Amino acid sequence: MSIITEREILAQPSWILASDCVEMAVTQLGAHMAPVSFYRNTSQPVQPYYISPWQEELITLEPGRSEIPLRGDFFCMPFGADPNFDAQEKHPPHGETSGQLWSFSDAMEEGHVRTLTVRLETKARPGHVIRAYSLKEGENVIYGSTKICGFRGPVTFAHHAILRSPEQERSMLISTSPVQFGMVCPHQFGDPSAGEYQALEPGAHFSSLAEVPSIFKHLGAQDCSSYPARRGFSDLLQFATVAETTPAWIAVVNTVENYLWFALKDVRVLPSTILWMENHGRYGSPWNGRNCALGLEDACTWFDRGIPESSSDNAFVRHGIRTHHELRGHMFEVRYIQGVVKSPAGFGRVSNVMFGRGSITFVNAAGAWITAIVQSDFLRGATLQS
Repeated sequence: MSIITEREILAQPSWILASDCVEMAVTQLGAHMAPVSFYRNTSQPVQPYYISPWQEELITLEPGRSEIPLRGDFFCMPFGADPNFDAQEKHPPHGETSGQLWSFSDAMEEGHVRTLTVRLETKARPGHVIRAYSLKEGENVIYGSTKICGFRGPVTFAHHAILRSPEQERSMLISTSPVQFGMVCPHQFGDPSAGEYQALEPGAHFSSLAEVPSIFKHLGAQDCSSYPARRGFSDLLQFATVAETTPAWIAVVNTVENYLWFALKDVRVLPSTILWMENHGRYGSPWNGRNCALGLEDACTWFDRGIPESSSDNAFVRHGIRTHHELRGHMFEVRYIQGVVKSPAGFGRVSNVMFGRGSITFVNAAGAWITAIVQSDFLRGATLQS
């Protein structure tokens, strides 16, 4: 009996993988991961990921666009808009990996670990990409592996996780590993002529998400460590965290539904994070001013500018932060961990994280803590303990 089922979810044929704690769907188009139910074996399951509202509407989008299945988390390669790298290589926005049809490769169960593997043959740059999603019994965690095979030359990529957001102002509290360097998108991200608006100062530098310069000088620095904020605007910023021996982390506490979503990464592979704050700030189709979502995109890129600018000199490179990888045809693997742990009402913001053997503990300002079971050494190549 197969551990994988297939069904259409909000207009997208999807593969379904489940454990006792987690049920997740992966779209066949673009390999977008959502919906995902954590704590599925309880009376209050948690579904943290965003799904775009136009999924069952008649909309017109160019084939291959990531906006067609847009939901949850997906892998972008190259990241950003890169249509004219050279005469032979033309990538759609966010790459073929986010908008082309993937094929089923394998479904495997080893002990208490279940894994779905899917595959994509790329054309813009010949090669193939293999994505594996693993769930372990007793854990509210998704272990992801993306293997890039046959690629030669510079490349950018990112995990493009998007969280759904309550409408309540500043109800999501964002914490990260210490920030080394941050910058607001230096070019126009929101185009007013297309019904898009931005509130943060283009090109401004920052060292804390709590103080990011605004385009409106009378408002002073803006707090981007909580969300939703600045309704009517859509903003993009990028930051790199201090390199650590332990994994770099992001933690978002949803204070309305009382859970904490987290992501863990290896900064040698994904050196920075792009924060996309979509707070009813796009009025063109298919957005129509109705989206409130938070993108937390762990990446190796220079904003959304694609391969040419990311592989050239830029402000992040000048701060010693990698913005592309140079691939030489060998297999290159990107590992990533996402998970959820329920938090008590009033827990508030995460101020510190401690890694233990097979666990991660999130500590708030008052010293209270919550712990999640997670095998963080997976990020550095360890095999999941089954």
